[in-house]
Amino acid sequence: MTSPKKTVIFCDFDGTITITDNIVAIMNQFKPAGYEAIVEDTIKQRLTLKVGVGAMFALIPSSQKEELTSFVLNTAGIREGFQDFLHYLEAENIEFNVTSGGMDFFIHPMLKPFGIPADHIYCNGADFTGEQMEITWPNPCLPPCKSGCGMCKTTVMRMFPEESYFRILIGDSLTDFEGAKIADLVYSRSHLTTKCEELGVDHVPYETFHDILKDMQLKQE
Repeated sequence: MTSPKKTVIFCDFDGTITITDNIVAIMNQFKPAGYEAIVEDTIKQRLTLKVGVGAMFALIPSSQKEELTSFVLNTAGIREGFQDFLHYLEAENIEFNVTSGGMDFFIHPMLKPFGIPADHIYCNGADFTGEQMEITWPNPCLPPCKSGCGMCKTTVMRMFPEESYFRILIGDSLTDFEGAKIADLVYSRSHLTTKCEELGVDHVPYETFHDILKDMQLKQE
């Protein structure tokens, strides 16, 4: 952490800030007709994340917005140490960004108690004005990414050029892996740890934000 570059953090939301993966939890709870085949095609990469997630949520009536939001707020849970971690970053003047393939209708209310500025939260949108939900994509892939991410984490990271920034990624899933490959430091758990191990990407495993906080403090010494 003794880099002359400015440190910036890119942190996943589902399964990282929260204990659960909320998109998976929503589908398992509400079970919209036809979602299983879309999930399978997305997992097996026959569909891009953008196409797959968009198709899944298009199965849900807009009238269920409040029910969906309440479900996530009541079940997701915040990972241990998150508030302490944010206090540390504020004291050290380290920029914190949320980079999530999740949706604004549950991410913003869950993060509201923590005072993270809205322009530091990069996620997908949800339009409930029609009969069915429609996912909007305000952070699309830009070259060189052509993966159809929906919310492109590497595109957001490249807004902070490596020449000027020490880029830290915190994540848990395969959707974080492309970002992990261009980050200076990776904190990983779950599927992201497995993928980093398979392909030889340096990473520091964590289970709580206290783990990350301790490691960052050690690196400052």
